[in-house]
This record gives sequence, C-alpha cells and structure tokens, in this order.
Amino acid sequence: MILSDRDIAHRLEDGELEIDPITDRDLQLQPASVDLRLGNTFVVYKLPHVACIDTRDDPAEAGYTETVTVDDGDGFILHPGEFVLGATHEWVGLPDDLVARVEGRSSIGRLAVVVHATAGFIDPGFQGRITLELSNLGRVAVKLYPGMRISQLVFHEMTSPAERPYGPARGSKYFGQEGPVASRIREDEG
Repeated sequence: MILSDRDIAHRLEDGELEIDPITDRDLQLQPASVDLRLGNTFVVYKLPHVACIDTRDDPAEAGYTETVTVDDGDGFILHPGEFVLGATHEWVGLPDDLVARVEGRSSIGRLAVVVHATAGFIDPGFQGRITLELSNLGRVAVKLYPGMRISQLVFHEMTSPAERPYGPARGSKYFGQEGPVASRIREDEG
C-alpha cells in the first residue's frame, strides 16, 4: 500500500517518519510522495585514466573519484553521458514498517536526467541523506542547483515491522550517511 499525503503528514507529525528539513511543506508534500532537494556535494568519477574499476578497491583511495562541493547559488554541470553521485539535502529516517522508493521528478526526467541507476529502494530503519545516482542521458549538459527539488520519495507500508531493520545492528554500510557515498561493495562478505 502506498501512503497518501494525509498518511505521510500524519507520520511526520507523530515523528514516526523523519524528513528534515522540509522548508515548504505545501510544495514538497505531493499527493503520494515527498519531493526532496539536491544537496551541494557530489562524488565525481574520474574515469578516463582508469582501465577498470576494481570492486575490491575503495574508490577514493584508488583515485576513481573526487568530491566536489558547490557553493550556494552556484550550479553543478552534469555533462552528457556523465555519472556522478549526489545526495538529498534532507535527512531521512524511516520507521521499521515503511520502505521507500526514490523516483526522479518528471520535470528532471524531461531534461534526460535520471536520479538513480538501480539503488532506488530504501529499507525500513534507514537513516541518513539519500545518495542519488545522477546520469545525463541527453546530448547537452544540464546545470543542476543545490536546493532544487530533484527527486521524490514514495512510501510503502509493510505487512508488519521488520524484525531486523536496516542499521548498525546488522552492519548496514550506508546507515547515517551525511552526503553522497561511493560504493562500499568491497565490504561485502562472501
């Protein structure tokens, strides 16, 4: 079941669902989702000099990535074919009985920008800023601005609360992330 605006508002007011800050509730709270804004930090892949990304490497230590911070009022240019990681401005905390899906806003999609490649699912118990997998599928660069509404969260109620929600107790790799976080697949067991 997808939560309506009424259900989302109720969960926010009760403190069961955390989205902070919501600066303009009337604008951000949609009929069946919440619009999230773009943060100002980006992880940019520097791949022309890399023959292969090794999944056992730390991307930053291996020199695959660099972090770029954009000042307020300035834009970040996403070039055609480019893939970068961004993050939501908002901190999100899900209760143990909700999951969420990150979706791109249609206005962004109509510019050929996608906000997630495959990681659009947010587990129950997640807390942190959501990493966005930004790609420009178009043929011209697109300038993105920190603070712009870039994605939306759609909430689904589970049949019962998770027995082992996402978080420190299960060793979740991205719990509490403050900005865009590159892959930590190297930490997988087995």
